[in-house]
Amino acid sequence: SAIVGALVALSIIALVLSLVRVEDVTLPPTVKYGMVFDAGSSHTSLFVYEWDSDKENDTGVVSQTLSCDVHGQGISSYANNPSEAGNSLRECLDKALQVVPAEKQRDVPAYLGATAGMRLLREQNSSATEQVLAEVAKTMQEYPVAFKGAQILTGEEEGAYGWITVNYLLNSFTKYSPKAHMWLRPEAASIFGALDLGGASTQITFMPGGSVLSQNKTSELTLYGYSYNIYTHSYLCYGQNEMLKRLVKELILESSPCTRVHHPCYPKGYNETVSLSSFRASPCTAGSDPRLPLGDSTVTLEGSGSASGCLAALRKLFNFSACGQSQDCTFDGVYQPPLRGQFIAFSAFYYNFKFLNLTEGQPLPVVREAIEGLCTRSWEDLSSSYPKENPKRLPKYCANANYILTLLLDAYKFNETSWNNIFFQMKVGSADVGWTLGYMLNLTNMVPAEAPARLKGHRPSLWAAAITFIILTLVLGLAALLL
Repeated sequence: SAIVGALVALSIIALVLSLVRVEDVTLPPTVKYGMVFDAGSSHTSLFVYEWDSDKENDTGVVSQTLSCDVHGQGISSYANNPSEAGNSLRECLDKALQVVPAEKQRDVPAYLGATAGMRLLREQNSSATEQVLAEVAKTMQEYPVAFKGAQILTGEEEGAYGWITVNYLLNSFTKYSPKAHMWLRPEAASIFGALDLGGASTQITFMPGGSVLSQNKTSELTLYGYSYNIYTHSYLCYGQNEMLKRLVKELILESSPCTRVHHPCYPKGYNETVSLSSFRASPCTAGSDPRLPLGDSTVTLEGSGSASGCLAALRKLFNFSACGQSQDCTFDGVYQPPLRGQFIAFSAFYYNFKFLNLTEGQPLPVVREAIEGLCTRSWEDLSSSYPKENPKRLPKYCANANYILTLLLDAYKFNETSWNNIFFQMKVGSADVGWTLGYMLNLTNMVPAEAPARLKGHRPSLWAAAITFIILTLVLGLAALLL
C-alpha cells in the first residue's frame, strides 16, 4: 500500500507540473560603458559614461560616472615630446578602470577627441600633429578597452556635440509623462542654444526659427527618433587664450618701437614681460607678420586698469566692417541667422562670470557695473583679496569679461532684452556641460540596442503553489509509510 501511495503521489506531482505554464522571463538590461577624452588646447579631461543596453527610441540614456582632469597642459603642447602626450593620460585611464567592472572593460568603446589646440598645431606642423595622435593611440591601446581612435574634431562638430549635451541634460529632447506613462517630445521652442568658449576657439549653436540661408553652416542630427536642423559655427583663434595673445600683440605693435607698453585690461601696479618670439608660436598671432620685429627682444606690459580702454582695444580684434549693412552677419563676414530661444553658456563663459558672481542671470547693467568695478581695482587690492586665485589668471579676468561682453553683444547680437535668455552653467545635476556627452550620445545611435535577455521560466505564483503541493504530498506519503 505504501508503494502504491508513493506512485500515486508522484503521478499527482507530474500532473501539477505539467499544468504550470512556462513563460518568458525578461532579465534587466545590461549596463554598457564608454569613455571619451576631451583633449582641449589648455588641458585634457576624461569622462566615463554608462547607459542601459535597451535604448529609448534608438538613443542611449547616458549618465556620467567619472570625470578626471589630466595633469599638465593640452596634448598640443607636447609637439616636441610626443611620447609624453600619451603618458599624460595614464593616471586617468587607471582611474577609469576602477569604476568599470573588469568583465566589461574589453567592450568599453574609448575615444579621444582633440579640439582647437590640435587644429592649430595641424596648421603649423602636420607631422608633429600625427606623432602626438599616434603616441596617444599607442598608450590607449595598451589598456583593456575597445579603443576606437584619436581624432581631431572640426569646430562645427564640437559645437553640435555641445548643443546635444545641453539639451539632453535639460530634458529638451524627451520628457517622461507620468500621466501618459510614456516619453514625450517637448515643443521645439524649448530647445536651448549652446555657447562654448575654450582656450583657442569659441562656438555658437542653436535651432534657427526659419530656414538657414547658408547650408554649410547647418547640421542635421537624429536623436530619440527625431531629426534636428541646427546652425553651428566655430571661430578659431577667438578662444580666450588666443584672444589674449592677439590683444597683447596689437598693443605692442601700436606702441612700437617702445619696450614699455600700457595694457588697459591689466590692473594698475601689475607688470608682465613677454618675449616677441612667443607670438611666432601660434598661427593666431600671425608669426609671419612683417610688423613684428625680428629677434628675441622683450617688452614689458604695464597695467593701466581702464575698463573703457580695455573694451575699445578688444573691439579692434573683430572685423565688424566686413558685414556691411547685413543683419544676418556676426563679424569677419560670417553668416548667422537671427538668434532664437534660450542659451546655456559654459566652459570659459561660466568660469569668468563665476569669478564675478554673475552666473545667476543678473541683468546687463549689473554685469557691466561689476566688470567695470573689477577693471579699476589695483593689483595690490586684487592679489590681497583673492590670495588663493592663480596669480597668472587673476590679472586677466578684466580682459576675459570684457571680451565675453564684446563677443555676445557686438558679435553674436544679443541685446539688453535677449541677454536675459543666457544662463551661465557648467553642470546640470552631476554631469559636466561640454561636447563629450553629446559625442557619446551621438555614438550610441550607432550601437545596436540589445534585445532584452529572456529565459524560459514558470509563473512565480503557480510555481510556488506547485512546490507547496509537492512538500505536502511528500509529508503525507512519509506519514502513510510510517503508519
